[in-house]
Amino acid sequence: MGSKWRKAKLALGLNLCVFVPRTLEDSPPPPSAVDSSERLSDAALLPPVDWDACHRPMTPTPSSHGLRLSKSGSKSSKQTCSICLTRMKQGDGQAIFTAECSHSFHFHCIASNVKHGNQVCPVCRAKWKEIPMQGPSLDLPPGRAPINPIGWPQSDALMTVVRRLPPHRDLSRRHVVPLFQAPEPVIFDDDECLDHQPVYADRSSGSNNVADNNSSRTIAIKTCPEVSVAPRLKSYDNFTVLIHLKAAATIARQNPGGNQATLPQLSLIPRVPVDLVTVLDISGSMAGTKLALLKRAMGFVIQNLGSNDRLSVIAFSSTARRLFPLHRMTDTGRLQALQAVNSLVANGGTNIAEGLRKGAKVMEERREKNPVASIILLSDGQDTYTVNGSGGNQPQGPQPNYQSLLPSSINSSDNNGFQIPVHAFGFGADHDASSMHSISENSGGTFSFIETEAVLQDAFAQCIGGLLSVVVQELQVGVECVHPSLRLGSFKAGSYPTRVMVDGRRGFIDVGDLYADEERDFLVSVNVPAESCGNETSLLKVKCSYKDPLTKEMVTLESDEVRIARPEIAGQEVTSIEVDRQRNRLQAAEAMALARTTAERGDLAGAVSILENCRRMLSETVSAKAHDRLCLALDAELKEMQERMASRHVYEASGRAYILSGLSSHSWQRATARGDSTDGSSLVQSYQTPTMAEMLTRSQAMLLASPSAQRLVHPFWSLGSQPKPR
Repeated sequence: MGSKWRKAKLALGLNLCVFVPRTLEDSPPPPSAVDSSERLSDAALLPPVDWDACHRPMTPTPSSHGLRLSKSGSKSSKQTCSICLTRMKQGDGQAIFTAECSHSFHFHCIASNVKHGNQVCPVCRAKWKEIPMQGPSLDLPPGRAPINPIGWPQSDALMTVVRRLPPHRDLSRRHVVPLFQAPEPVIFDDDECLDHQPVYADRSSGSNNVADNNSSRTIAIKTCPEVSVAPRLKSYDNFTVLIHLKAAATIARQNPGGNQATLPQLSLIPRVPVDLVTVLDISGSMAGTKLALLKRAMGFVIQNLGSNDRLSVIAFSSTARRLFPLHRMTDTGRLQALQAVNSLVANGGTNIAEGLRKGAKVMEERREKNPVASIILLSDGQDTYTVNGSGGNQPQGPQPNYQSLLPSSINSSDNNGFQIPVHAFGFGADHDASSMHSISENSGGTFSFIETEAVLQDAFAQCIGGLLSVVVQELQVGVECVHPSLRLGSFKAGSYPTRVMVDGRRGFIDVGDLYADEERDFLVSVNVPAESCGNETSLLKVKCSYKDPLTKEMVTLESDEVRIARPEIAGQEVTSIEVDRQRNRLQAAEAMALARTTAERGDLAGAVSILENCRRMLSETVSAKAHDRLCLALDAELKEMQERMASRHVYEASGRAYILSGLSSHSWQRATARGDSTDGSSLVQSYQTPTMAEMLTRSQAMLLASPSAQRLVHPFWSLGSQPKPR
């Protein structure tokens, strides 16, 4: 008896989180029976659907209670369906399927469960030789695959057949059960057609700033020399000029006049739709709480995509499978996507390369394209199929070739710009941070470190908050010398590709996309000659060219010339605090990279010393003495990294991932999630935009309103709900 109980507990996720669905036949509880905050907190909450106009779904629809903690199963599996957890009774109008292991389920529940390749009993994990399948036809012509297996038309008159599976193959060498058996098309050209209607960012805000919707200036350009006054007879070899860019907002902020009783008006600002492919690790190590939290986080993503946004879901373990085609997130699309996500079962190894290959294939072979496209990759392990070597977790020995993990179609090594960025999320202490950082860096995406399981949904929320607010694409910054004797030196642009023309008079920075309210700071060094006469020297002019994603038009903006005064005798030179703080940011990022390289060689003491020297240098700068918040935050971040290098064990568990996530954030000047810090001065929020912060607020409000979610994600950790000044 004890053995059976252990199997039942294993099947129900060790008393952790399972999805509690409700069938169409179930009557909803009266409003008084369920707290309103709990009803609104479900990660899979969807707008009302015209059920009469839709066919019956192949799986039960999510209940308004969402994720709950399972009990130990006081009812017999013969009386209760272990999938929907509702009673089964003969003659109640629902078909009942009894498997060869003697466990019974509602037929439509188990048919949807096995449709995605789950061939084991959800209760006892016994492997089935015969499984129920529901659909119009199971015997497809050779070489032919169903176009949309999830969207099969359904009819009560359509009877279900049971097909016999082929003999079990011996996979003991890998200790893996095949993940998916349902066929998928050879070519992924079954993406849903675009609607071509404007998407509106329905947001509300109480800010005092009012956005000018009629403004044609999507980008604001500011320049700042390191000193505004320089002696006429003095020359400079490395004179620094700061180029500051800020994208316009997409949110029309209304002023409630400080009256809390006045509700801000809802703003409807057009935004560009997104094609999003999520590549999700469902290897055996994801079983239990991790998989439950992943499903909840994906439910949040699905809920917050618009009807013109399209989503595809790829799941991988030892192999990879497209669970859901690239479909629009209409009411029906959301329900179908939720069905696919909720069918996930964790088993097998970790084949990141195959998952990315399948995700890239979806992007490459789609017939139509939304203006914005991105891939989200989540993994909690190390690729054991493609990458050979230590996985970056050993100080000695050859380093793996992480380039092999990234399909060539989304690899940016050709310097032709980033077409499909991969935003990678390392989950837990056992993921390969080096490979995830390499994947994101080489594709133009970001790397986030999810140290605490509870923050997974917040990390996803921050990411899609940015993706759903793209206002600039294909941005290129051009710098041209004005003074005939000037020559460009170096560009300090992080990971953005730069190039200087042979004559040294012109240079370019390829920036790519900008989210609403996002800022970019670049430092350009030039040689400034002495002047024999004249009261000022013209240095540079900056030109920005980009594509407006809404109108598809190319736009060009030019800044005013950068000039400095050249009196014959100047007083004490005063360094610009704006230039100084960006120098500090870049020097801190360089120290982080050097410390990480030193730590990988096994010299943790040397790495800590590098970070300490950087902290000492920052404390002596102009911005530090002015108590600049960015400088203070950099110091706090460097200190946190020192603490995560206290020992080899601590560094392997979290130090490496924390540093790499920080480097990703600074090199792209884009927000990433990292660690489990709640320090308000942390740079986790330094690049956070208002749309990211708003999406985080939604995520946290959803979790706080749901007691079941609070129990699931305890201890709760927040990324912060408001953007911090840079």
